[in-house]
Parts: sequence; C-alpha cells; structure tokens
Amino acid sequence: MGNLQGNLTYRRFIYPNWANAVSILGVLPLALLFIGDGYRYLIPLIIFNNVMDDLDGILAAKLDIRSQFGADLDNVCDAVAHVVLVLALSAHFGGLILMMGMIAAVSIILRVTSRLNSNAASGCGSPTNELMRHMLFVLLLTKIFKVDPGFYLALIFVLHSLTMIVPFKLTVLVRGLAKTAVAVAFVNVALVAAWLMPTVTLPIAVAFFATYLYSFVVGGGQWLRDRGTKSLRQ
Repeated sequence: MGNLQGNLTYRRFIYPNWANAVSILGVLPLALLFIGDGYRYLIPLIIFNNVMDDLDGILAAKLDIRSQFGADLDNVCDAVAHVVLVLALSAHFGGLILMMGMIAAVSIILRVTSRLNSNAASGCGSPTNELMRHMLFVLLLTKIFKVDPGFYLALIFVLHSLTMIVPFKLTVLVRGLAKTAVAVAFVNVALVAAWLMPTVTLPIAVAFFATYLYSFVVGGGQWLRDRGTKSLRQ
C-alpha cells in the first residue's frame, strides 16, 4: 500500500513538476548576490542561471510535461533572475550604469509581462537571456583586455532595452538557432569555455554579438518595409 501511494504521489505531483523545480532552482542561488562580497559570484551565477533556464525547457519537452503553468512559471523566474542580475551588476558600478541598468530591468519586466498574455504576439524582440549572455561577455572581455566595462555595459543595456520590446523577431540569434538538446548543451558548454578559457572568449563573444546585431538590423529593416507596404495599400 505504501509503495502504491508513493508511486501515485510521484506520478501526480513530483514527475509533472521536474521542470518547474529546475526553474525555481535556477533562481534561488542568486541570493548569494546579497551577501557582503556577493558580486564575485556574478559570472558563475549568470552561467548557472542560463544552464538551468535551458534545462527546464529540455526536461519539459523530453518528459512531455509541458503546461501553461510551467511556461508562466519559467517566464516569472526569468524575470526575477534577470532583473536581479542586471541590478546587481549595474549597482556595483553605480551612476550612469545603474540608471541604464534600471531601464533595462523595466524592459525585462515589460517583455516577460507580454509573454504572460496569451493573446499577445509571441516570438518578438530579443530574449532576456540574450542580455545575460552579453553581460557575461562584456565582463570577461574587459577583464582580458584590461579596460573599464562601464561604457560597454551602458551600451548593451541601451540596446537590449530597445530590442527586448521591438515588435519583430530577431531570427538568427545563436541560442535561437539551437533547436535540439545537443545544440542547446553545446551553447552552454561554449559559455563555460568562454569563462574558463580566455583564448576562446573573443571568438565566442563575436559569434553572439554579431548574430544579435545582424538580427536586429535585418529584422528591423524588414519590419519597416512591411509597414511601408501596408501604408501604401491603405
């Protein structure tokens, strides 16, 4: 009888929530940022959160446990984690960087809120995780080349504040092109390699930045052309 109840509990409550548990576990370690020297954990926490965010989606697909609740929970966890990471980074530098970081945090909230609306158009704008990866690369590259990251952080905060809420898709982002579990794992391995192996940081970062800018320019151009065509027809 006990084994039967245990199996029922597992199948009804534990098994369907594996992906949800991973979503939550991706957020909880960010509490390290609030301790006295928490900023030193920022880079590994960005990578950890990215890995867990990808893992919950893979689990949901492979275990066939997708649900609207799970999708909404994932979006909420992304909003919490990414706002915390942006504000922790920008607060460390303060001043203008903090102001730009707060604007980026607002854009994160707006994007995630729009994704919770089932009637809203999906797939538009850049994912909030793309900003996390760009933050990671800026921190790694400026450390390698021994330059102040302030200007570059402000730049990506401004760019992502715009691209997260644009009404068109950014179609050739590196992570967006990764459709299989193996490809997603490869992207995360690349992030870890960029952190631990400075010799490969620059080419990996260039791949992410170049596809992001290309997607923004090409997607924006196509959107403007489509709007112009519609205006001429009206």
